[in-house]
Amino acid sequence: MGSKISIKKKRGTDMGRLVTIMTSQWADLDLDTMCKIAKEMGYDGIELACQGQHLDVKRAATEPDYAKEVRDTLKKYDLKCEAIAAHVIGQCVGDYNDPRLDNFAPPELAGQPDKIRAWGIEYMKYSAIAAKNIGAHIVTGFTGSPIWKWFYSFPQTTEEMIRDGYQQIYDLWCPILDVFRENGIRFALEVHPGEIAFDYYSTQRILQVFADRPEFGINFDPSHLIWQGVTPHVFLNDFIDRVYHVHMKDAAVTLDGRAGLLCSHIDFGDLRRGWNFRSLGHGNVNFEEIIRVLNAHDYEGPLSVEWEDSGMDRIAGATEACAFVRKADFKKSAIKFDSAIAN
Repeated sequence: MGSKISIKKKRGTDMGRLVTIMTSQWADLDLDTMCKIAKEMGYDGIELACQGQHLDVKRAATEPDYAKEVRDTLKKYDLKCEAIAAHVIGQCVGDYNDPRLDNFAPPELAGQPDKIRAWGIEYMKYSAIAAKNIGAHIVTGFTGSPIWKWFYSFPQTTEEMIRDGYQQIYDLWCPILDVFRENGIRFALEVHPGEIAFDYYSTQRILQVFADRPEFGINFDPSHLIWQGVTPHVFLNDFIDRVYHVHMKDAAVTLDGRAGLLCSHIDFGDLRRGWNFRSLGHGNVNFEEIIRVLNAHDYEGPLSVEWEDSGMDRIAGATEACAFVRKADFKKSAIKFDSAIAN
């Protein structure tokens, strides 16, 4: 498998794991401005979004001068980049004939689902090469799903329909993963509503489908689990061998007797919703238990803040979030606590 990469290889600092920020929510800024702000907010690095002005994966894969320009910008601000984020590209692979994908693919492909899918496959392949060329090791992202629309099993959904959906994702993604393997890069699916894996058992199933593809793993994000009733640190512990990257993100469940968890087609941030994403420390996720699981399994990759909170200024919120992660993170003990009194 190309150059072997271990998620247990130490990439943090003496003060703890690298604290990075995922830049998709900041794609309105150019790369230099994003890096400057990230450094001012206290981050060690960035999880670079493959959208907006942050990273053109085709150019990074095919133009050495452009890849060097990205590396030089990161170096200018003394920022690490262990992962790049290709969520909107990956969505175009597994989804099909959804007009919302016109917002993700190039404008000239609007309304052409076959061409949008082909673009998604091509650019996901570029993302693996781009990651290698800028010095990253992981590509986080989405797979899309041909069966998400059937998550509620009415009208009646057969097991064959579900099985075929998982197989279709496998067939679509294996040629992409071949390029990841050739370049020594791992893909980390963010378990998320709308994806082929969105909760505990759908994750278990997709990992079984991709059992022969070790380059396919998970980007752990507790915010998408907590509101579904899945305990994030239990999920993390059970799937830790395939967790290649970690998002630090919070969410709050605010059921009030009117709202439900499906949120009535009400957009994020509206207080009528039954749950909302929150800045770190302002929701219901138990981050201490997450850190304890990561310590128990010697995960020393980045802790990447994906900052989303429609009710808070993003600079103030992401600055506070960086400090929150540094406080929440702690090293495991090198000794048993009672060893000093042992005979």
